[in-house]
Amino acid sequence: MTSRASARECYVYLTLPGETEFVTAGRFVLESGRHGIPTGRFVYGRSYLERENAVPIDPHQLKLSNRTYATTILNGVFGALRDASPDHWGRRVIEKYAGKTQLGEIDYLLESPDDRAGALGFGLNRNPPAPRRKFNRTMALERLQQLADAIIADEDLPANSDAQQTEDLLLHGTSMGGARPNTVIEDHAGLWLAKFNRPDDKWNHARVEQAMLVLARECGLQTSESKVTTIGGRDVLLVKRFDRQKTTEGYRRARMLSALTLLRAEDTHRDRDRWSYVSLVEELRRLSAQPRKDAPELFRRMCFNALISNSDDHPRNHAAIAKDVEWKLSPAYDLVPSVPVSIERRDLALTCGDMGRYAHADNLLSQSARFLLEVEGAKQTIAAMEQTIRAKWYDVARGEGVNEKDCEKIAGAFNYPGFRLASTE
Repeated sequence: MTSRASARECYVYLTLPGETEFVTAGRFVLESGRHGIPTGRFVYGRSYLERENAVPIDPHQLKLSNRTYATTILNGVFGALRDASPDHWGRRVIEKYAGKTQLGEIDYLLESPDDRAGALGFGLNRNPPAPRRKFNRTMALERLQQLADAIIADEDLPANSDAQQTEDLLLHGTSMGGARPNTVIEDHAGLWLAKFNRPDDKWNHARVEQAMLVLARECGLQTSESKVTTIGGRDVLLVKRFDRQKTTEGYRRARMLSALTLLRAEDTHRDRDRWSYVSLVEELRRLSAQPRKDAPELFRRMCFNALISNSDDHPRNHAAIAKDVEWKLSPAYDLVPSVPVSIERRDLALTCGDMGRYAHADNLLSQSARFLLEVEGAKQTIAAMEQTIRAKWYDVARGEGVNEKDCEKIAGAFNYPGFRLASTE
């Protein structure tokens, strides 16, 4: 693979199953392409392909082969690589640190930290570098919250905020945090994604999201471990990293693919027709080593999102992981309620049935067979979840420290009337 004058390139590193150190998997080149359309090219290294324990970065789109792969979607960045690139918040921090907003996709890959989502790393050298920094500890959260506030307000960083402090805030590296201020911290149990409240939040987001994770578990969903801690009078949600396993030798990393990558879709509204739970479950059934467990689990998550009016269930908020060779659906994350004005129709971010994105019981049932469910079983799942949410959301929220005022604000999110409205479609 030959790079051109208008191209940039980097090496792609991967932590193999059961290992804790990177090996070089291949090389990625991003060039401007014809008519200014970015084109990405990836080729596995010969030495990597010769490994007996080599695994594909993406078993469908980047299979183990000596061929050169090419793509023009996602600005020329293969979905599996883009999943390891910083999220919206991470890009904002990198831009603040760099002092400019015109950065390329290669810049984001290279500047993001070692603890990014999944098992990939990127660098300019053929051999992987040593880990660049230690993880933040829980006692640093107050300072990191102050830095996050400054970045949100587009203010200059505090005078005592040197480069190392700013790099500390870059220690999130995950596409699981979305647009919210977040970082990664470490304690005796392992790594946690710390999600901060914003000054402009309509309610205490940390405690409300924690309540939704607990409520999801009450409904039988698989979620990562989570908790809220209070630092300097500010609440912070901590979500255990499900793509890391702490060992005496270091952290083992799970490979990770977002639903956006599985759907081969763009992350803009122009490609929204490809955002679909129905299509996603078909891809998951092809990928998963346990489809009869994962397909119904995805159905339950779709129903849960409909019943809490989670309109932010976009394809980056679903993922598959591989802790070893085999793939499975990741634990649920980013479960947040919204309170749209309409009480007759609310939509999810992904198509969920024959009536499109409509969060309606009949719509959810319309494609239940794709989720490997009989219609009656799917009806029972929805009814049981509906009853659990109606009966428990308030007590769960109060039990997780959501105050009465915030409960009043989010009350309209649950079991909205349109969910059972007589269908006219």
